[in-house]
Amino acid sequence: MTNILTLLPMLSAVNITAVALAGITLLVVGFIFVIILNIAHSRLKVEQDPTVAALLNVLPGANCGGCGLAGCSAYAEAVARDHSLMGKCGPGGDAVVKEIAAILGIEAAASAPLRAVVHCSAHQKDKINPARYFGVQTCNEAQMVAGAMGCPYGCLGYGDCRDACRFSAIEMIDGLAAVDYDKCVGCGACVKACPRQLIELLPMQEDAMLVIACASRDSAKEVRSYCQVGCVGCGLCAKLAPNMFQIQQNLAVIDYDKYAPREIRLQAQEKCPRAMMVYVGKKQPAELTRE
Repeated sequence: MTNILTLLPMLSAVNITAVALAGITLLVVGFIFVIILNIAHSRLKVEQDPTVAALLNVLPGANCGGCGLAGCSAYAEAVARDHSLMGKCGPGGDAVVKEIAAILGIEAAASAPLRAVVHCSAHQKDKINPARYFGVQTCNEAQMVAGAMGCPYGCLGYGDCRDACRFSAIEMIDGLAAVDYDKCVGCGACVKACPRQLIELLPMQEDAMLVIACASRDSAKEVRSYCQVGCVGCGLCAKLAPNMFQIQQNLAVIDYDKYAPREIRLQAQEKCPRAMMVYVGKKQPAELTRE
């Protein structure tokens, strides 16, 4: 027993020495790693183009992908190489275009802002004997079920576009996607989210633009069997303004490069027997109704 008590202080001293050596060893190893990382950083560091850095600084940082690229960083690099891409940033708008032009030392051309347009106007009340769908409540899933809502071209109404929008610019109203143009920045996320390709980005040349709120390519007889507001391809609009309106695959389409005067547009809208020509934009609903 006496021998054991005599050895205890010696064992404690050995343990303290071992712990101290282990700590010192870790500190030395950590210091060596820091030196190695610093050397690697200095030798492998990729210098960023100052132009790209300046462009990235003026971009909104939304990383929405509306420009068609992975994010703002990729867009800044692309614009530095190809100046014609500088108007592709929807969230930034004209203000960012002007700042980009100033950085690049070029003149900014005026351009109309891109905003989302839904090519469907059928609410639940407008659908004739719609099929009932009981599956997963998303548009992508419903799209895979034949006859999920009756019309094979209309808005499915489950809000995939709403969920994809980072700016809360889309809401579902009675089974139809509606865009809030005070919030929409034209990022294009809703365009990618819609499995029926009902949404497009339209250059808003005016505060309110006339659009064809239908995407059906079916015959008039088929359209009348499932929708009260679907285009039947009657051609009345094309007769009034043949340059602006055309009938393609039973559907009226608008050539916005040949946008007719307001009076002609109003006549075409009034003559439409299906009321599927609507104005969309920043004006209040009452103003759009008066037009």
